[in-house]
Amino acid sequence: MRAALKSLWRRWLARRIPPAASVRLNQRRIFILPSRVGAVFAVALLLMLLVGINYQNSLAYGLTFLLVSVFVVTILHTYRNLAGLVLKAGGGGAVFVGEQARFRVRLESREREHQAVALGWPPSDLVVRDVPRQGQTEVDLSLPAARRGWLRPERLRVESRFPLGLLVAWSWVDLDQAMLIYPRPLEGDLPLSAGLGDDEEEGMRARGQGADDFQGLREYQPGDSKRRLDWKAYSRGQGLLVKDFAMLSGRDLWLDFDSLGGDSEMRLSLLCHWVLQFTERQQAFGLQLPGQVIAPDYGEGHRDACLRALALFGARA
Repeated sequence: MRAALKSLWRRWLARRIPPAASVRLNQRRIFILPSRVGAVFAVALLLMLLVGINYQNSLAYGLTFLLVSVFVVTILHTYRNLAGLVLKAGGGGAVFVGEQARFRVRLESREREHQAVALGWPPSDLVVRDVPRQGQTEVDLSLPAARRGWLRPERLRVESRFPLGLLVAWSWVDLDQAMLIYPRPLEGDLPLSAGLGDDEEEGMRARGQGADDFQGLREYQPGDSKRRLDWKAYSRGQGLLVKDFAMLSGRDLWLDFDSLGGDSEMRLSLLCHWVLQFTERQQAFGLQLPGQVIAPDYGEGHRDACLRALALFGARA
């Protein structure tokens, strides 16, 4: 029964507040109820009213009705503190399993100031921020990356108890955010079939960029490793030049899923470690997964493509 009610609630929310990269809170998307403090306050007002009726005390009547009017006015101010607030999804880089995935949310005000706005994913503590009038504030929210693949968080809770805390106005928004989670890198040895082979293999030749044989200098291009910059040439006024190396090898270097032992997650973690290692060395390599082959290459783009393939291995299309 509980699961059915929860599923029904999610479907209703999806119709009322559909997923979007930018959401503006309005009357249709804001809910408001008394908080615990407000509930106690309402009970106290009821007791004061009963006392006033019982003793026919005009002062008790006046104080009770004054506090009731404060409660009614607070409803409007609590609602207005959220109304018109715009939430936008920000960027976020991929992380590895075991790290904290950070989602960025931008709060924008197009009219009034919004004070003490809290947002997050319960049961974790909500982050409280003020949004200046016609300004914006960015908030970084984190979730643990428990497993590889796409991490799509639940609906984000946005609430306000300003100004008196007697009421809580809230909304559940889906900013359609997703973050790619890579496997956790695991150190381990590669089998010989995945290695470079014998160092004295016949037919070794210079092929592609590597870290073994200095070939000369070339002009810097975006994406080149900063560690290969020739700072001496730069100090002589020759501009940004990069040291170019060639890899000595007689055959391609392949990271092969089938050549490793252990379960699938362990193999993916080992491959992830070696993808990072070879990228750090500027070593060209290829990746072989069941049903997918990535040709030998090097650089950050090749690394990201391999890590993405490892993260999404076995995922449904």
